[in-house]
Amino acid sequence: MSTFDDRENAFENKYAHDAEMLFKAEARRNKLLGLWAAGLMGKSAEDAAEYAKEVVAADFEEAGDEDVYRKVSGDLGDLADETTIRSTMVALMAEAKSQVMSEVEE
Repeated sequence: MSTFDDRENAFENKYAHDAEMLFKAEARRNKLLGLWAAGLMGKSAEDAAEYAKEVVAADFEEAGDEDVYRKVSGDLGDLADETTIRSTMVALMAEAKSQVMSEVEE
């Protein structure tokens, strides 16, 4: 029975670790997305950092990415279309995962 318990604990720990890494990657993606959008809007570095925080906070409104998309899309208006924003979100998620994983390895 001890081996079963050990395996169960290992799976639970892996699930918790994976969930934490996904949360960190999504938060990092949202920050990067905010900085990208702030650049399109011509914000200063200080204002861009504040805007990125707003985008990260927007992700807590509901599950999924739609709240983040709505925030950025609404703020950008005609500066970027849906395809551009969504493809940027996908690309930045890959970058964010890579950054988070490299931080874990250090």
